[in-house]
Order: sequence, then structure tokens, then C-alpha cells
Amino acid sequence: MTATLPHATGHPVRWRAVAGRLLAGAGLLTAVALLPWLSGNDPARTVLRARSADQNPTPAQLAAVREQLGLDDGPLAHLAHWLGGLPRGDAGVSWVSGEAVLPQVTTALSVSLTLMLGALVVTVAVAALVCARTVHLGARRRLRRDRAGTGAAVLAALPKFVLASLLATVCGVWWGLFPSSGWEGPQSMVLPSLALGIPSGAMIGGLLDQALPAAFHEPWARTAYAVGLPPRHIARDALRRTLPGVLPQLLPTVVALVGGAVAVEQIFNIPGLGRLALEAAVAQDLPVLQTATLALVLLGVAAGLLIRAARHALLGRPLRDGSLPTLHRPALAPPRSLRWVAGACAVVLLGLVVAGLLRDPAQVDTAARLVPPSLEHPLGTDALGRDLLARLGHGALRTAGVALAVTAVSAVTGLLLGLVPRASAGVTEVVATLPAVLAGLLIAGVTGPSVWGAAGAVCVVGWSPYAAQSAALLEQERASGHIAASVALGAGRGHLLRRHLLPAVVPALLRNALLRLPTTVLVLASLGFLGLGEQPPTPEWGRLLSENQPYVELAPWTVLGPAGALVVLSVLAVSASALGREKATRA
Repeated sequence: MTATLPHATGHPVRWRAVAGRLLAGAGLLTAVALLPWLSGNDPARTVLRARSADQNPTPAQLAAVREQLGLDDGPLAHLAHWLGGLPRGDAGVSWVSGEAVLPQVTTALSVSLTLMLGALVVTVAVAALVCARTVHLGARRRLRRDRAGTGAAVLAALPKFVLASLLATVCGVWWGLFPSSGWEGPQSMVLPSLALGIPSGAMIGGLLDQALPAAFHEPWARTAYAVGLPPRHIARDALRRTLPGVLPQLLPTVVALVGGAVAVEQIFNIPGLGRLALEAAVAQDLPVLQTATLALVLLGVAAGLLIRAARHALLGRPLRDGSLPTLHRPALAPPRSLRWVAGACAVVLLGLVVAGLLRDPAQVDTAARLVPPSLEHPLGTDALGRDLLARLGHGALRTAGVALAVTAVSAVTGLLLGLVPRASAGVTEVVATLPAVLAGLLIAGVTGPSVWGAAGAVCVVGWSPYAAQSAALLEQERASGHIAASVALGAGRGHLLRRHLLPAVVPALLRNALLRLPTTVLVLASLGFLGLGEQPPTPEWGRLLSENQPYVELAPWTVLGPAGALVVLSVLAVSASALGREKATRA
């Protein structure tokens, strides 16, 4: 049974992780190399259109482009040529502009890394604010109830591109506090850092806030209370105990701040790596896309190694010696007001859906374009004069259904892969670097644009946060003393998994999934907005946000409705999770 209790990382494990990173990276780069041929469009036509916006090129022009780019040689020949030039510092030239690729990617990466550092500062600050009350009460032994994390759910549900538009309009244009466009100096990074860091910090802080009560009820904490240690020492040790389980969530967060911040970069006109990769993918500029993808992969692997080293440094010898106390414990009673919060959110959502279903979502009234809320149109109208309440109600089931299905598949996949961390560690780091937009382009090239193609793209990349979390929590649980005692008493692998490991991982995984639910809705919306997912005029919440985002300054009510619905859905999900834990504990 010693094979089920790995406390130290040996050479075979390291080599297996290295092999996983190499194989996953090679597979990703190969898939990117196939994109122009998978898309179903003539690569020569796409490149020529990106060069000159010529919609009807002649056969002679197309033949010249094919010969110039060597498209008849196939994708593998291009990939081999590109890889052969990398050791010499040559990443090729852009198919569209004809300029060297490496300086473009280097410049964009430096911009994105600077923005990432600013966003990380905001993320840490918001996470600290979210869990500050729990730390204060727990350190003084005043924590008596589980908190639902509704504040974190509200902030995490804020759409980043809507928040970016509001910050650019209010703080940039109206008040003139910071630049609202361009990348000219340190002041230019303030507003985009806030737009990226506030939702990310709320998610990280919410996970930490939900893990802290277990740390404050461990034996060491009770001993510290009894001997009268200062609260600041107890708070510090509790944070050190819970941070390793949350740190893996920084990996997809860091990568999302670099490669997935396309919408924010476009709103603030920032020449970052995510924007460069998206433009290259749309134009099928293969050398630029491959180099940008490689930069993201290297960044993700480096971040994964740093996070793994930080986790082991925080846990120290107990992780190696198998003497960690378990963080799994029965749930405390949630606040009584939580039932009222959950009930109010359910009533509001049900009322919106029922009222919207009674209206026609496709009726266009050109005389009532961008009308503010009134008795006739309680949520106002959009740019085509369509009733927003009707579109919100008719899009509720589709939005919630697809997002829940994607979240469930991603969480289960992540849990299964997290159970075999030795084999999945490297793959998780590489997949976490793949922006959902790029995955959507690859899948749409095979299946065509559809809502389920977009859902598949999100599933392809969406399992990595859950796998990282599961692997981290399992590593800590396997190093706890009660696991060693169970093994000594003859417990088998099935018993350990069913009675000890899964009960310690699944509740935290579920809370993570519920916090990420609004993000899933928005990622699906971004794919639909790019023509890779849900197609208009089908009503869908995320698409309502994307379609109405350009009008946020002129008609803010066009985004307030779907954004508020996302917030209410998120709070309801988190509240239901807390009430479900209480019911399961009583049972």
C-alpha cells in the first residue's frame, strides 16, 4: 500500500512530469500548425485577405501566395522548418506583414507580462480583502459559522470586459484619472489591471475564505488558542496551512491574465500577447501564432514549477513525513440569513425568466432602439429595438444548461486526472496555457461553428484548474496522519479513496466549480461573439453582454440586465452549495 502514499517526489516522478510537458507541448504546437488546413478555408485566400482586404482574389494571386508561403508542402513541413529556426533565434517572418516574428512576440510578451504583474497585485489585494474577516474572526476563535462567500461570488461574476468598459468610460473618459486607451507608461496599466484583477482576486479569495475555517479547527489551532498565542501568529499559520491548496489556482489565473485578456486588451487598445495571438489565428498567420503559443506554453510551465516549489516550501517537512493534519471536517452551520439570500435570488431569477418567456425575443422595433427601462420594457431595449427582458428570459435555460454541462464535464475530468498527478502534472500546466479562443478556433475548424463546438473548446481547457486543485489537495490529504493509520489497519485503496480522499477533495472542487460558473458563461459568450459558438439571433446571456458592450456608455442598461442575472445566478449557486453541505453533514 505504500504506492498510494507518495510523500516525496523522486526522479521517476520528475521524469514523468517532464515527458508529459514535452508531449503536451508538442501536441499543442502540432495542432496549431494544422489550423490553416483544418479551418476549411483556403489559407492563401485568408492570408491575402488579411494583407489587402481583397474579397475576390484572382486564381493567379492565390497561386502566387501558395508558392510564396509553400502551402503545398503541408503543415508538418512548415512546423519542422519553424522548429529548426528556433535554436538560431529565428521564428520566421509573418505571412501577413512580412516582418520578423520574434521581435513582435517579444514586444507583445513584455507588455502582457507588465500588465500581468499589475493585475497580480490587484488579485492579491482583492483576495486579502475577501478573506480578511474570516482571518480576523478565526484568529480570535470567534468563527462559529461557515460563510457562503456571497461577496466573493458577486465580484467573481463581474464580466471583465464589461468592467473594463465601465472603468475606461468613468475613470478614463469622464473623470480623466487614468488613460483609457494605449500603452504609454505605468498609468496605462492601472485600469486594465483593475479590470483583470478584481474578478480573479475574488475567485482566489473566495476559495481561500472557504478553506480557512477548517484550518482554524485543526488540533494545532486549538492548542494555540489554549496557550494564548497572539492572534496574528494563529492567522499567519492558518494562511500558511491553507495557501498550498489554493496556489494551484494561480496557474490558470496567470495564464489567463497573459493569453486570455484579449477583450480587455482590445478595449484599452493594448498591444499584448493575447491580442496578437487572436489576430494571428483569425488571419491564419501561422509563424506568429506558433511563436505566441510557444511563449504561452513556456510561461505556463515556468509558472507551474514556481507554484509547485512555493507549495512545498509552505508545507515543509510535514508533507514529506506524512504528518499533516487533515483539512477535511464536517461543515459548520451556515448563517441563518443564507436561506433568505438563496430564496431571494431564486425568486428574482424565476421572476425574470417567467416574465421574459411571456414576451417575443425576436420582435424588432426600430422606433424603440436603446430605450431605457420603462413599464413597457422593464429592462430596456437593445440597439435593434428588441426587448431585453424577453431575450434574457428566453436565453436563461440555454445559458444555464450549457454552462452547467461544461462545468460538470470539466470538474469531473479534472478530478479524474487529479487522481493521477504523476501522469497529469505536465499536461495540466501546458493545457492551462491554451486560451479558450484558440481552442475554439481549432475545434471549429473540424466541426464548424456551433454552441456545442464552443462548449467542447471550453471543456478542452476548462479541466486544468480542477485537476491542479485536486492534485494539490490529494497530496496534502495523503500526507495526513489518519491515512497512515488507516493503511496500518489494513485499509485498501478503494476504502481510502471512498472514505478519506474523495470526501476531502470533492467539496472544495464543487465550491471552485460554482465560483467559476459565471466565467464559463462569459467564455462561451466570447466564442459566440467571434462567430465560433452560439449564432445570432439566438438569445444567450453572455452574447447579450458581448453584443451590447459597445453601448455601455450610451445605454448602460443594455448590459446591467444580463450582468445582474449572472451575479444573481452566482450568488444562488454559492448559497445552495453551503446549504447543501449543511444538509449532507446532518445526514
